[in-house]
Amino acid sequence: MIKAIALDDEPPALDVISSFCSLTNYIDLVKTFTRAEEAMKYLLNFPVDLLFLDINMPSISGLDFKKKLKFQTMVIFTTAYSEFALEGFNLNAVDYLLKPFTSERFLQAAEKAKAYYQFLHQNVMAKPDYINIRIDYALVKVFLADILFIEGLDDYLKIHLSKTKPLVSRMTMKAILEKLPQSDFVRVHRSYIVPVTKIQTVRNKLIFIGEEEIPIGTSYESRFYEIFGK
Repeated sequence: MIKAIALDDEPPALDVISSFCSLTNYIDLVKTFTRAEEAMKYLLNFPVDLLFLDINMPSISGLDFKKKLKFQTMVIFTTAYSEFALEGFNLNAVDYLLKPFTSERFLQAAEKAKAYYQFLHQNVMAKPDYINIRIDYALVKVFLADILFIEGLDDYLKIHLSKTKPLVSRMTMKAILEKLPQSDFVRVHRSYIVPVTKIQTVRNKLIFIGEEEIPIGTSYESRFYEIFGK
């Protein structure tokens, strides 16, 4: 499933995209935004596979927004102005939808995104059993099944394991999230990532894993329950 968001300063345009996404069985439009800063904040915490992005917005152009992205996200530009098409493609956009576009034209763009997504993931469709983490000057194999939770400590991470003592690595929360399967691990707090399968109880905004109590941060609460509730 391709996880997507849409950014457009006009709510009716977002309604159209939401409606057309529902015609597919492979795009999950998880959020829509009318404000660029809110969309960027969401993306920094919850990276997605695909972004439907309007070009002509009051605070920042979609082209400049795309240039600010620090991670790989497929983009389908939407705009009423055809003169932006060339620059959009120069930014490696999957497609460019000229408003008003039909459902048929939208589905053509969606199929391009699907094909590119499959190309990017053709060698990683199977979930990995482990990740490699740099500890000092060595790479250490860490089996995902052994991770109890991950704790962020400024510029370091403390990876709590079920069978051995914790590992400490100079790494950011964002960097390790990109290594972990998104369906199995979820960030629940600015300082904590947990594997969904290790959660024993959730009560009063606390997650219980063994003897550990891990808080659920307010800004991560909705995403956590979205995944944990499945």
